[in-house]
Amino acid sequence: MIDEPSVVCPYCGETITIVVDTTAGNQRYVEDCFVCCQPIVLTIATDDAGALDHVDAEPENG
Repeated sequence: MIDEPSVVCPYCGETITIVVDTTAGNQRYVEDCFVCCQPIVLTIATDDAGALDHVDAEPENG
């Protein structure tokens, strides 16, 4: 299942929309901000049914 949550970039403060494939379960990966191009560490958590539970966005160097 594909979900499109919004997250706030920890560098520039802009709200961006990311694409998440929840069939992969819990994930952690780096994606660049579409506005300022800084690397954001995204932590994706899914519930027992495979639905998106929450997304955390942190700076890569922080």
